[in-house]
Amino acid sequence: MTTIHVKAEIDYSVYIGAHWQDAIVESIAQHEKIVIVTPGFIAERYSLAERFADNSAIRLYLTPEGEAAKDITVVESIWEELGKFELDRKDAIVAFGGGTTTDLGGFVAATWLRGVAWYAIPSTLAGMVDAAVGGKTGINTAAGKNLVGAFHSPKAVFIDLDLLETLSDRDFSAGLAEVIKTGYIQDTHILTLLKSASTIEGARAIAKELVERSVAVKASVVSQDFTESGLREILNYGHTLGHAIEKHAQYRMRHGECVSIGLVFASLLAEQKLGLDPTHTQNLIVMLNSFNLPTSLAAKDYPWESLVSLMMNDKKSRAGQLRFIGIQEPGKPDWIVAPELALLAGIYEKILV
Repeated sequence: MTTIHVKAEIDYSVYIGAHWQDAIVESIAQHEKIVIVTPGFIAERYSLAERFADNSAIRLYLTPEGEAAKDITVVESIWEELGKFELDRKDAIVAFGGGTTTDLGGFVAATWLRGVAWYAIPSTLAGMVDAAVGGKTGINTAAGKNLVGAFHSPKAVFIDLDLLETLSDRDFSAGLAEVIKTGYIQDTHILTLLKSASTIEGARAIAKELVERSVAVKASVVSQDFTESGLREILNYGHTLGHAIEKHAQYRMRHGECVSIGLVFASLLAEQKLGLDPTHTQNLIVMLNSFNLPTSLAAKDYPWESLVSLMMNDKKSRAGQLRFIGIQEPGKPDWIVAPELALLAGIYEKILV
């Protein structure tokens, strides 16, 4: 097992190579009661209701799948269940699922009794390398993605790599977008590994190292800037446009698929504003395509005006100014603040089909 430490408002560890069953048992041992927040399909796949039927200290709360779980109505329903279960500050929440589940479970933990302990058991690659690590929790609103949230770190993150075997190639590929992001902002050896892997099957074969390296990047950044006052913004590489696409698509696209397109856009922008060698953008596109990740959009489905409006309302925008993360070269991220809208529109034209 590999252990990576994170320093935040509390110090905690990410255990890579843990087993999800042991993680739940360990969580129970630390608290009098726990509520496991998980999508219905995960509860069914791993027979959670039957497994814990005789344990009165455990309560299951089954959520909808995907971004539908990150809705205030779901949060209110969980709060009601926590009240009935009399969950108090000696108790905890376990979020077992993908990134939407850990976002939701962490947010509920942050808001119940002004903060109770929680544990993350991410079941997707994107959840393992991104959402479950870092202490950002949140839900969606009509205005945008993750606009309501809190910084509330888990007590521990347990990564069971065997769970990746259940992922479809599409979901695994979507998670690779976040892995690729960490390669471009800090650990360029990730890019070397992925270039050699070249296929989804090849990437699956080196999943352990990819997860370890990506988590190490995020842990390092978060430990230096927990509340995103500066450095942590580099983790938003590809996300400024990516979040707008995701919202406009009403979450029908995977988060990583939207980030993939956002990475291409940010790379093209960096060519103009940071002097990035265009060869790096070309290499990025080849890599994303090799893992079946999208690099372009259909113009008729994604009007620029709509995406600009969504970006302006996103939390990454400050004082009415758009902010992007670009790179001077792989491993050297930089900020692009308030780029000209005409320039952005011109770059957007380059990623349309």
